[in-house]
Amino acid sequence: MAPKISLTRYLVTEQRIDGAIPADLRLLLEVVARACKSISLAVNKGALGGVLGATESENIQGEVQKKLDIIANEVLIEANEWGGHLAAMASEEMEGIYLVPNRYPQGEYLLLFDPLDGSSNIDVNVSIGTIFSVLKKPEGVGVSEQDFLQPGRNQVAAGYCVFGPQTTLVLTVGDGVAMFTLDREQGSFVLTQENVKIPEDTKEFAINMSNMRHWDAPVKRYIEECLAGKDGPRSKDFNMRWVASMVADVHRILTRGGIFMYPWDKREPEKAGKLRLMYEANPMAWLVEQAGGAATNGRQRILDIQPGKLHERVSVALGSKHEVERLTNYHLEG
Repeated sequence: MAPKISLTRYLVTEQRIDGAIPADLRLLLEVVARACKSISLAVNKGALGGVLGATESENIQGEVQKKLDIIANEVLIEANEWGGHLAAMASEEMEGIYLVPNRYPQGEYLLLFDPLDGSSNIDVNVSIGTIFSVLKKPEGVGVSEQDFLQPGRNQVAAGYCVFGPQTTLVLTVGDGVAMFTLDREQGSFVLTQENVKIPEDTKEFAINMSNMRHWDAPVKRYIEECLAGKDGPRSKDFNMRWVASMVADVHRILTRGGIFMYPWDKREPEKAGKLRLMYEANPMAWLVEQAGGAATNGRQRILDIQPGKLHERVSVALGSKHEVERLTNYHLEG
């Protein structure tokens, strides 16, 4: 039987042999993984740990915070602030950036995260997760919010941890996508799949169909063609899958293909979309591209978008390459 490869061993190999990452980035990713293990334990306790339900506070997005949102945010900050690898952090749950306190050494990296994606599913025991992205801090003294406003193509690491029947960590450092499963007996993440590839074609789509009346014409056209099945212009039947947790939906696509869409809609026409570019779209887009898929906002590659603000929103279509390209072409034609 082949020996189990731990996350640490995998990252050391990426550092020493492949030269894909420096030592400080490897150590940072190990800290993030440990934080994800702590969040997983809190999620798994559920009602037994008194962590279910909402608080009386709202985050910067105007959303009511769940208890686990706050716990996950605090876990990630406390785990990462003292290691000497980071200069600052940014979270979907916080208005501004979090500077590493002066009592700790400053590092070269910036960490962004959505501490608990899919919060609406917390209390009903459906898969949720943590999404993270790592950028290199621009050279210069100090750090500001402007330093975070880099296009997604500048990421040096990205990933997510999905808390489902298994706790799975999915990671890229620009050298393909690898999946690790938490071995609770050993207390460590173990490599369970390397070189993840998304099929270029698919018969599955993921979108919130209840919003169809609010979509732009290209999205309606694409979905109507899927729903027409064998008798329609696509000449094949499609299945719809929708978990309402981006982590869970993207994990399914990385595992077996599909297309995930969260498009602009006319209820809030001034907003480019619902999902956050820096905390959700960029890391997921890079993972999908590293697995051979595609990710656009309908017209443009997501990783090429220059962010204008920390909590910028974006329309998202990602997954199997040929389907994303078709939807993108519909937008460009219109």
